[in-house]
Amino acid sequence: MTTTHRHQQPPHPTRHHDVLVVGGGAAGLGGALTLARARRSVLVVDAGRPRNAPAAGVHGLLGREGVSPAELVAAGRAEVASYGGEFHDGEVRSVVREADGGFRAELSDGTAVHARRLLLATGTTDLLPELPGLAAHWGRGVLHCPYCHGWEVRDRRIAVLAGHPAVAAHQALLWRQWTAEVTVLAHTAEPFTEQQLHEFAARGVTVVAGEVAAVLPEDGAGALTGVRLADGTEVACEALAVSTELAVDAPFLADLGLTTTELVREGVRFGTHLATTDPTGATGVPGVWAAGNLTDPLAQVAVATADALRAAAAINADLIAEETRLAVEAVAFWERRYGESEQIWSGRPNASLTVEAADLAPGSALDLGCGEGGDAIWLAGRGWRVTAVDLSRVALERAAARAAVEGVADRIDWRRVDLAVDLENAFPLGSYDLVSAQFLHSPAEFPRERVLRRAAEAVAPGGTLLITSHAVHPARPGHPHPEMHFPTPAETLAALRLDPGAWTVERAEEHPRHDHAGHPVADPDARPHRDSTVRVRRTA
Repeated sequence: MTTTHRHQQPPHPTRHHDVLVVGGGAAGLGGALTLARARRSVLVVDAGRPRNAPAAGVHGLLGREGVSPAELVAAGRAEVASYGGEFHDGEVRSVVREADGGFRAELSDGTAVHARRLLLATGTTDLLPELPGLAAHWGRGVLHCPYCHGWEVRDRRIAVLAGHPAVAAHQALLWRQWTAEVTVLAHTAEPFTEQQLHEFAARGVTVVAGEVAAVLPEDGAGALTGVRLADGTEVACEALAVSTELAVDAPFLADLGLTTTELVREGVRFGTHLATTDPTGATGVPGVWAAGNLTDPLAQVAVATADALRAAAAINADLIAEETRLAVEAVAFWERRYGESEQIWSGRPNASLTVEAADLAPGSALDLGCGEGGDAIWLAGRGWRVTAVDLSRVALERAAARAAVEGVADRIDWRRVDLAVDLENAFPLGSYDLVSAQFLHSPAEFPRERVLRRAAEAVAPGGTLLITSHAVHPARPGHPHPEMHFPTPAETLAALRLDPGAWTVERAEEHPRHDHAGHPVADPDARPHRDSTVRVRRTA
């Protein structure tokens, strides 16, 4: 008897991608573009708080000199989207590694994302000195980098707010390249060395003692005019150079076992960053790369983008290596298996399919792991148009020959596809009224859950996903695989992560196997075979 009930799952369906890019600034978009052009499924999750948002333009980026940060992001998004990349506006709240070696990320709106690899490009945050009026002028009159802003304030009066004396001295002499009017505001810094003072004097840099109390005007209205010292003295300037503390704001790093370290240059602490293990941006966690200001907070847009390109290329190479290994193992196993005899299976369709699909109106069907074609031929004989995929050439050739004998060859499209590594070719454009995965197990390493989740995506509204599995290890002399785990119906449903608002579970149970006459099937020791069946229907 078929039972129908609602299965309780998280309120949002899980999205599945080759790579999740966290952060949609220049680095994240640059990495996503490279990956999308490599035909990878890419999702960019971005909180929409770019570090350079207050700036009027991006500089030093060849071909895009002076482009506004917002325009650059919009153009980058359009380019990534043109190659199939996707976007989600939100934050990553947590990330955990899953049993299949991939990662599951929980987003701020409750959405879950599964990805085989991660590219972290969350950037860094500038923590500004706490002075009235300073934040209001940030990115306009209050600046941090002469290479980013020097040309725009050339020949104007520039003041440098001292924090650490070595940093202030470096900044003052650097800004001196753009203007002859540089003033160092000693503020609360330790005293300058004699050498630093000699250098200031030689370059015409003025030092003003006294703690700075406010940046003028304090409300940020209009252009910056100067600063007011604690004693009430006002020092005129048209730009104020500051040194910010650089902070990483990505709490999910701890979920991955990643920790930030202090960024120290020439004995001076600038903030925190995420250290990587090689020039490609690989972290200490397998499958996780990082790029951009997250790893190098001092990098400008062009450098951050280049870092992400290197990381993306390394991610793609890593995926290719994994896919090649899986393909070699699977091809060797299944071609050897089907080559053992002229026929491996009975030639009959799986009884579970004939029972569960008997009440379905013929339409389009996708048979995953079709083997020697028993299920596909049965469906085609009942009016279905079938796409049947398998890894083994031997099995597909046998299936096609038998379909011709049965007179249904014109209703079946046989495709050789390695489901472990080439899902897009297994699921061509369009959707199916029935997607069937009968005993889709493999002793070779196989991402079964990922394949089944993709199978669910291929089901048309009103269509059915039918999954049948062994419930216990079949007693098959010569082919024992005791290390394999056969999932329960509950485990299969949990792995699918279906949206309860879009799916109805019509059957999810373990049961004895019956033959086509309805008789229980037993193994050589007279133990009944037991199977698990999950049948779900897409309702929306």
